Amino acid sequence: MKSFDSSSSDMNNSTSTPATMRAVRLHQYGEPAEVLSLEQAAIPSPGLGRIRVKVHACGLNPADWGICKGLFPGDLPRGIGLDVSGIVDAVGEGVHDVAIGDAVLGIADYAGALSGGAAEQAILDHWARIPEGLDFVRAAALPLAVATSYRHIEVLGVKSDHTLLVHGAGTMLGIAAVQVALMRGARVIATAGDSYADQLRAMGAEVTSYGDGMVERVAELAGQPVDMVLDTAPPSGALPALIQIVEGDPRRVLTISDFTAAAELGVRTTFTELSMDEAQNYDVLGEFAQYTADGKFTVPVARTFALDEWRTALDISLSGRARGKLVLLPTGN
Repeated sequence: MKSFDSSSSDMNNSTSTPATMRAVRLHQYGEPAEVLSLEQAAIPSPGLGRIRVKVHACGLNPADWGICKGLFPGDLPRGIGLDVSGIVDAVGEGVHDVAIGDAVLGIADYAGALSGGAAEQAILDHWARIPEGLDFVRAAALPLAVATSYRHIEVLGVKSDHTLLVHGAGTMLGIAAVQVALMRGARVIATAGDSYADQLRAMGAEVTSYGDGMVERVAELAGQPVDMVLDTAPPSGALPALIQIVEGDPRRVLTISDFTAAAELGVRTTFTELSMDEAQNYDVLGEFAQYTADGKFTVPVARTFALDEWRTALDISLSGRARGKLVLLPTGN
């Protein structure tokens, strides 16, 4: 994981870089299809404790479309694409754990930079080395899903003697959370559609469908009280049923998405339990990158796109039918 020494005064930059790059950016907030465009942008320089990479792959997330609508507002213009893998081509002051030419995965500095990972070059504020055996595309699928799911499993306090329900386990955060909980030795029940049911069972989860009758199906499958619920599904009105599954105690439910209903029902949420700085655990990126290289962890990739196909990727993502991570390849990897 990244580290830096603020006493360092040298910046190591690559030479002969062009003045501009292609980047998908927005200049005002609104619907993603209306405010995003692929344009020429200035190549950013890494500041203190930052690195710049030549982006080989950029994973897209629902959070990117939320940023377009004003989630985590900041200076404009700004870019999309939080999940990044690539080759370091410049390092900022104080960085001493990577060098130019190293392959890394990480999170784009969405708050401090005027472009994101959906660009030919990007500034990262959290990173880890890519281990041997892990390609750029699979690496770019990991950062946000790993860091967020791991942190929420920690907040719930999942242990080996617990039974956890992951609701919406077919989302990328859900799939990651199921695997993190199983690694801790917990019994995991997952609600998911047909797309990932077999894969979740192969991982070790017990799977049932969501929707009408879910409370009864989970109870029959569990055969005992469910200790806690992690809700990773899009808002669907399911929180009352999830509370019922944990014997009517809303504090045993943690949602990462349905904040409005949670406030009315007393359910825990990402933002009531954690500050923004605490909502992810980036220190585990290197560990889970190695797990992925070893075949012990996965975030499924549905499809890759050239950077100029970003709008097709957007349309598929917003349709809700991505069936896995969508990944841009800004430099034609």
